[in-house]
Amino acid sequence: MDAQKLKNRRRLRRRRHVRRSIVGTAERPRLTVFRSSKHIYAQLIDDLRGITLAAASSLEKGVKPGTVYGGNIKAAIMVGQKIAEAAKAKGITKVAFDRGHYRYHGRVKALADAARQGGLQF
Repeated sequence: MDAQKLKNRRRLRRRRHVRRSIVGTAERPRLTVFRSSKHIYAQLIDDLRGITLAAASSLEKGVKPGTVYGGNIKAAIMVGQKIAEAAKAKGITKVAFDRGHYRYHGRVKALADAARQGGLQF
């Protein structure tokens, strides 16, 4: 098995381990994070109904002018604040944090901390 296949298999294994125990409901949706090299995205998902309740990304109008580059910690903080504002507007205060296969470090941690400061409880 080549190195890339092994790396991908480990990444998917980490994702399964994290997602196995996290289920989003209407009262406590799943806050999922997707991190690309250029941007970061967050969604609040109700898994029981299969719908997205709110979303925020570094591509949005409110975030993009404040950052030069969407793939850094500053952009992640702004996305965390935006998702917290969107959740408050929908009446959501508690969420289940789903980091996917990403380690809780850097941009993922910055987004989570900003969402907590915005009023979300994990």
